[in-house]
Amino acid sequence: MFKKIGYSILTGLLPLSPVAAQELERMETDRPDQTECPYVVPKNWLQAEMGFNYEKNNATLNTYTYPTLLTKYGVSKKLELRIITTLLSEQEHRIAGPITNAGLEPVEIGFKTALLEEKGLIPKISLIAHIAIPALSSSKFKPDKFAPNFVFTMQHTISSSMAIGYNLGAAWDGFSDCARYIYRVSPGFNIGKRFYAYAEAFGFIQKNEASNHNIDAGVAYYVNDNLKFDFSAGKGLSASSAKYYAALGASFRFKL
Repeated sequence: MFKKIGYSILTGLLPLSPVAAQELERMETDRPDQTECPYVVPKNWLQAEMGFNYEKNNATLNTYTYPTLLTKYGVSKKLELRIITTLLSEQEHRIAGPITNAGLEPVEIGFKTALLEEKGLIPKISLIAHIAIPALSSSKFKPDKFAPNFVFTMQHTISSSMAIGYNLGAAWDGFSDCARYIYRVSPGFNIGKRFYAYAEAFGFIQKNEASNHNIDAGVAYYVNDNLKFDFSAGKGLSASSAKYYAALGASFRFKL
């Protein structure tokens, strides 16, 4: 069994043969930007997207993610299953000394389903939905109840080297009954055959809470169609936003 899985990973990360390349396009990922992409993982392929983040929340609080991992599996041409796991460490600096809370955030289980293909003014549209499960988390990060979230993810192709992606959705944190309304917009650019870059504005709006607005940018390098590395950084624009963040990531896929 382990030999079979290892062989699948190895062959999946190798450059595709000319015949396979005609049948399968370059891997599309939901990172490094915050804007989720509308593309679904091909049927019977497993895709992993991981990132290591540092976030300066305010003058006294820093957050480290090591890592966050999005695992996807293609069930059909229009459906993928998804699991998100995040190991988190919060370090708060106080006069008496630093306080650290570390552990597993609630595991999120969900799916992405393709709804519409791009045609003229109609963008490519997919729906992504997850639910965070309190029992699958460390006690320090355990919410009071299940926390659902969803986004409609859309993309317009501008040219062979440029597209604009955008999301609209909502999320609940498991503590409050009030939803956070999500927006994200990100123009992306292919630079040659190997590089991809983007700029982005994103945030959320919640009733009776301060709005949260941010900007960021990043770059990714494709080693081949099935393996890429990325770097991104951003900053907050509102008082409730994190001051800034930086992230490194890697994504790969292979056929089972």
